[in-house]
Amino acid sequence: MRIKLGVIFGGQTVEHEVSIISALQAISNLNEDKYDVVPIYITKDKIWYTGHLLRDMDFYKDVLSNKKYVKEVTLCKIDGHFYLEATKGLFRKLITELDIVLPIVHGNNVEDGTLCGYLDTVGIPYVGSHVLGSSLGQDKVVMKQLMKSEGIPVVSYVWFYDNEYFANKDKYLSDIESLGFPVVVKPATLGSSVGISISHDLKEVDEAIIEAIKYDKKIIVEKAVSNLVEVNASVLGNSEYQKVSPLEEVMGIDEILSFTDKYLGGGKGKVSKGGSKGMASTSRIVPARISKELTQDIKDTSKKVFRLLNLSGVVRIDYLIDKKSNKFYVNEPNVIPGSLAFYLWKEDNLSYKDLLDEIIQIAIKDYKNSEKKIRNFDSNILEGYNGSKGVKGVKGLKK
Repeated sequence: MRIKLGVIFGGQTVEHEVSIISALQAISNLNEDKYDVVPIYITKDKIWYTGHLLRDMDFYKDVLSNKKYVKEVTLCKIDGHFYLEATKGLFRKLITELDIVLPIVHGNNVEDGTLCGYLDTVGIPYVGSHVLGSSLGQDKVVMKQLMKSEGIPVVSYVWFYDNEYFANKDKYLSDIESLGFPVVVKPATLGSSVGISISHDLKEVDEAIIEAIKYDKKIIVEKAVSNLVEVNASVLGNSEYQKVSPLEEVMGIDEILSFTDKYLGGGKGKVSKGGSKGMASTSRIVPARISKELTQDIKDTSKKVFRLLNLSGVVRIDYLIDKKSNKFYVNEPNVIPGSLAFYLWKEDNLSYKDLLDEIIQIAIKDYKNSEKKIRNFDSNILEGYNGSKGVKGVKGLKK
């Protein structure tokens, strides 16, 4: 019997379209002899839909008109089983049962632990990092603070909230100037290089911050690495074991690896009937042109970051290297990397189909192990509860 696998994608995020690309690419590579794949699309206004047409990229060219061909649903649990239930109609109608969920979502409001929290509340098993790992992986400030506390190298940075910047701009500009130019300005909780700019003076940095604030209330400004080489590593596993892929050296046409490099690079990539392949189409050299010693250091650090941030499944960790000093810095982990970093595992003779199967099996094993833990007690302290008297009131009630 095939496993009923729900693939969730979309959501209210600036990375909505990137998620669609990643999900459809994964769906086309899942082993359908083993998995009965159920696409689950979350619109930009947070409505859930399912239906076979969601596999076709043409559906997303006019979602408003095409919604009539798919079913609006919600996730529910009945008698220990999980279902997608129709939200419209007078009577409850169960559309399909699900065994496990594969979230392929990107950005805040979904990848940042929001979706994981909902899935945990319902109780359905799902693939990948859970709430803590997902939220840590999304917030570029908190992740750097945590990594720095463990001696993991990160670049120097300044961070603030939008209201703090507007209230005390001169202070923050002075702090940024002390980093030394150029600097990189980023929305702290976004991905896919959305809203990121490189600045060479105070005027540019102020403009870049104003642009980043359009996307996020929390901003981070980092010292740009000189003589930059960008290298990525993917990590596969869970808390018990971690395996690191070959390293890639990413080649961007812009001064920093931008959204254009990642998703609009030449427009040659195709998914279904059209669209970019995302990070899979980015120019790269594998293995990266760095020493064996540096390669091993980065692989060891990748395992440390994976464990420290409570990650699971498959992630991609991005590094910045100063090729002159031969120093490296962790840029950020991507908890659900675009294309799930399959292109890196391909270099390790692991096909996309086998990679997907492995992360699903990791999730199933982790779920079974978690179910063995004590989640509640048989005793009920509320039995005999007597209002504001609390537990002490139980004695009076018994009398």
